Amino acid sequence: MKFEYFVALRYLFSKKELKFVSLISLISIIGVTIGVAALIVVLSVFNGFASLISSILISFDPHVRIECTGKTDSVVVENLLKELSSISHVKGYSPYVSGKALIVSGNINRVINIKGIDLRKVGSVSGLRDKLVLGTIDTTTTGNNGIVIGMILADRMGTITGDTLFVVSPAGIESAALQIGLPMIKKFRVMGIYESNNKDYDGYYAFTNLETAQTLFNSMKKIDGIEIRLDDIKFADRLCNDLKKEYGNQFRFMSWYDLHKNLYDIMKIERWVAYVILCLIIAVASFNLLGSLMMTVIEKRRDIGILKAMGAKDESLRRIFGFQSLIVGIIGGIIGSLLGLLIVYLQDKYHLVSLDTSIYIIPAMPVEVHILDIIIVTLTALALCYLAARLPAKRAASLEPVEAIRWE
Repeated sequence: MKFEYFVALRYLFSKKELKFVSLISLISIIGVTIGVAALIVVLSVFNGFASLISSILISFDPHVRIECTGKTDSVVVENLLKELSSISHVKGYSPYVSGKALIVSGNINRVINIKGIDLRKVGSVSGLRDKLVLGTIDTTTTGNNGIVIGMILADRMGTITGDTLFVVSPAGIESAALQIGLPMIKKFRVMGIYESNNKDYDGYYAFTNLETAQTLFNSMKKIDGIEIRLDDIKFADRLCNDLKKEYGNQFRFMSWYDLHKNLYDIMKIERWVAYVILCLIIAVASFNLLGSLMMTVIEKRRDIGILKAMGAKDESLRRIFGFQSLIVGIIGGIIGSLLGLLIVYLQDKYHLVSLDTSIYIIPAMPVEVHILDIIIVTLTALALCYLAARLPAKRAASLEPVEAIRWE
């Protein structure tokens, strides 16, 4: 063992009892432990909620959405649709038309988004069929204008399956204004009600047949884009990049992540803010460590002078206090990591923090551990502890041997 390690251990632990940690060092270790454990638990909760949100979005949304732009030609669209049928990992695809419309039931009206899709492919393109709680998706409802609405929207409109809704599109209002007459009103039959656990969808989105939506929005057989579902979501970015290279700016290609980029950006910011705030716990512990090391420099001033007189270099003295701080960081990091993992395990298995299922869709706070988080948190603790040793190490290295030896 190098003498720097030996001296660091002797300074950190008592001479009389090797395993008895000094009070201030113990407080520092406890502070690091609490900080590391808190960071692991909080980051695991963020991971759990992120995974939950992703699973909800992915189970309902397409994995890739291709939007037509003003430069998109109908011939190019047909070629792309033919190409998609031969691309590997494409489970299903469907063109779509979407737009805002006014939906009316009795005296109640709401402005919602209506999307027209190929109902024959709905099972292979989106999770709409799996999210139905009432009714069915009838692929033969082209003539009688069947529509599927969200649970929240159905509650607001006071409708159930089989009821009739009246829909007025902007195209119908514009046509009525030009012709000085009543707007064209289409009658729809509610054939299904879905619940995606996403308020933005359940309260503001309705789905109908592609041809019906094209007529409603007067799109003249044109489409707004294509939605694609893959057999493995990890290929979404690759597919977007490959198609973008081939078709350039004729389309706008977006993966499932791009569709909700603002949401994920907010979650990242919240995660980093929580990380920085909880790092302050470790920072406070490192200040305690700094005080402990400064007291060690004062108490061991004579020993430091003797070491320098015996030929110890300034770098060796810096290492002594650097090793001492790293020992505190390692002990606190290991204990804190184990404590954090224990809390996460107990939460996952026994639901220590439960949630009201009448309000939330899950019975307990979700948690998910990422190995990278543990590594980053542990390295952060070690870095802060090591930085705390810089000033005491510099102070020890600057002592003059003669004055230090004479000091009582």
